[in-house]
Amino acid sequence: MDGNGRWAAQRGLPRVAGHKAGAEAVRRTLQAAADAGVEVLTLYAFSSENWRRSDEEISDLTGLMRYYLEKELDRLLEERVKLRLIGDYSAFGPKMTGLLERAVEKTAGNDRLTLVVALNYGSRLELARAASTLAAKAVAGDVAPGEIDEAALAAELDTAGLPELDLLIRTSGEVRLSNFLLWQSAYAELLFSPVLWPDFDEQAFSDALAQFSARQRRFGGR
Repeated sequence: MDGNGRWAAQRGLPRVAGHKAGAEAVRRTLQAAADAGVEVLTLYAFSSENWRRSDEEISDLTGLMRYYLEKELDRLLEERVKLRLIGDYSAFGPKMTGLLERAVEKTAGNDRLTLVVALNYGSRLELARAASTLAAKAVAGDVAPGEIDEAALAAELDTAGLPELDLLIRTSGEVRLSNFLLWQSAYAELLFSPVLWPDFDEQAFSDALAQFSARQRRFGGR
């Protein structure tokens, strides 16, 4: 969800205004995904590299996350949206961790759409953690090194149990993955949209799905 800062700068507004507008785009996109019958929607909300930003901006972002959780939880329940988290979200402290885990618990029975939120997430770290876990299991004798294959590694990733990634959308015109779902995107369709995230709306989401449906997916075959 890229482009909040540029959206604000173009309007002579502080960066936090861009993040607030980005939160509205989250609401629109979540509703559009649910209406379209999407099974899982994953949002890259805070990367492991975002800690390099200013203390003020990090405070603004975490404050918005807290506000969104408290305000939107009832809506998630009404829309039957299940919340799932990936990344080391404990880095946000015990209060935020408690709010996040309570939201996950309250929405656990919902079955319309799974909303996966990546918090303090980095795909390289995720892969390193998975490799470390498998190495420890091998040392303990719980798994033979020769038995470690793609399925074994995938089972240790934060996304274990989720369906294969079909479509990855990056907004704002940037053409890179920025350490997001590197393993999972191996055969995903990639779409780089020029739209800044706060301007991403139902039509933009519909256009993305239309582009996806028009592509031929071969998965390495002919």
